[in-house]
Amino acid sequence: MKINRLYKVLAGVALFCTSLTACKSYLDLQPISEFDNQAVFSNVSNATLAVLGAYDLLSGDNTYGIRISLYYPYDSDEMMVSGAVDNGRRGIGRYNALAGNTEIANPWNNLYQGIERANLCIEQIPKMDLYMNGSAADQKELRRLHGEALTLRAQYYLELIRNWGDVPAPMVPAYQQANLFVEKEDRDKVYEKLIADLKTAADLLPWRTDAGARNERITKGAAKALRARIALYRGGYSLRRDSKVMERRADYATYYQIARDETNDLMQRRDQHTLNTDYVALFKTYVNGLTPDPAAEIMFEVGSAGGSAQSDSKLGYYNGPRLDAASRYGQGGGGINPLPTYFYAFDSTDVRRDVTITIYQVLATNIKNPQRLTTITDGKFRRDWRNPILSGTSQNLGYNWPLIRFSDVLLMFAEAENELKGGPTAQAIAAFEEVRKRGYAGKTALIGPTPTTKEAFFNAIVNERFLEFGGEGIRKYDLIRWNLLSSKITEARANLTDMQAAKGKYVNVPQYLFWKNNGEEIQFLNSFYKPSTATTVAGWTRLDWRQNITATYITSVAQFFTPNKSELLPINQAALDANPKLTQDYGY
Repeated sequence: MKINRLYKVLAGVALFCTSLTACKSYLDLQPISEFDNQAVFSNVSNATLAVLGAYDLLSGDNTYGIRISLYYPYDSDEMMVSGAVDNGRRGIGRYNALAGNTEIANPWNNLYQGIERANLCIEQIPKMDLYMNGSAADQKELRRLHGEALTLRAQYYLELIRNWGDVPAPMVPAYQQANLFVEKEDRDKVYEKLIADLKTAADLLPWRTDAGARNERITKGAAKALRARIALYRGGYSLRRDSKVMERRADYATYYQIARDETNDLMQRRDQHTLNTDYVALFKTYVNGLTPDPAAEIMFEVGSAGGSAQSDSKLGYYNGPRLDAASRYGQGGGGINPLPTYFYAFDSTDVRRDVTITIYQVLATNIKNPQRLTTITDGKFRRDWRNPILSGTSQNLGYNWPLIRFSDVLLMFAEAENELKGGPTAQAIAAFEEVRKRGYAGKTALIGPTPTTKEAFFNAIVNERFLEFGGEGIRKYDLIRWNLLSSKITEARANLTDMQAAKGKYVNVPQYLFWKNNGEEIQFLNSFYKPSTATTVAGWTRLDWRQNITATYITSVAQFFTPNKSELLPINQAALDANPKLTQDYGY
């Protein structure tokens, strides 16, 4: 359930315009209250509502409700947006986005609105008399609110930077700025500020068990995990404005050390966050069941509810398996297609495959039909798993978007430790294998040997993150910070070409599958992993499988990707028009 629907009592005095415009159309933010700062930040209750207002911009269609979570992370070697290139979501997915793309402006605006609200809270809460002189309970709660606001601002800026590179980065409310036309700030400086802020935030915030709230509100573990993530972005590669190429700064090890230390701290507090022992249950029972995970593996999530484009999400409606509106589950699905090579990247015994990928659609009769290999869909958010069922055509299912899971903490630790020590330590191997063993439902004998050299262990982490976080909006950004996006897209196309021809490691992929229904479920005659030369089988329906891969399909994957350009999005034209100090710097 969403926690932050009462934000509209926020003060308007500093929200009437944003940090990048003199109250023009750049962000279109309007006053929402007659109160002033002193009234809003006069007591703990009002300050809480102000911070909840800063949370509010995380949810809804323009941020993690659909666009930032489901449009921006694709295409990669993992999944692709469905359909032909356009000047909307498919233009982003095919790396053909223009400054006038209809899906770029509002997310940019919403992120800055969130920053403005967080800036106001960060400025005002420590000035409150209760912050220093209130009761112990009031001081504790206000420090928590301060830490939440610092963390929210860091999350908003991370999203701006990883999608647009260097951006304007005001750290005070708009009313404090002498000039609202702000130039871009070097991302390294912004990251360093956020890393420092998150250290402060972690000191201010309570641990989860002390907070009395589920993980829709930020606690100490979330701030520390986000600090580790941002440190790895600061220590990783990014497309630079000056050189116009992907580069990593010479001081990267400093930030890997921060990531290592933060994740190590979290690994010592398994009473707060740990892995759910059952990967299937994590998503089917808890995420899709709208129920908090008792292991608190999901450390920070975006709360969604209310059934509106402003407050809810379209997870499970836009993506997931295709469902007919007349089915018992209601309408939805089909917006994201895993690559055939991603399906075959999983071992057949890895339980994550059938959580992450769906190969069926649900007809009006509730009977499942299989999908061809190029039209399989993602599966972590699916309408037919929702509990309780929400039938009909509603687009808002109330699914929360997980921002950080504990498995990410384990794999970030393993990555940082390997980089800093010149190879995997026993502790790094244990963290890596903990994630991998869970993927095989605890069947340790199936996970294979763990590499013990630096390069091989790094490659294993690259692959494990590929398998662990499919459909969670992580893969593309991982590949960018490793400077592997271009090579992995090229590799994916080459692998698809081999699969089409049944060559190399894909020699056993069948050309066709044969199936029939067993009740509402699908029964397959032949294996996904054994070649089949039959073209007809009496009593069974033929499904194009490898046969469905064409040269046109292969070309369409990340079709217009251009190295040293496509790693970032263009700034939307409205923002450029509103702020004369903004420029397009990456070839758009």
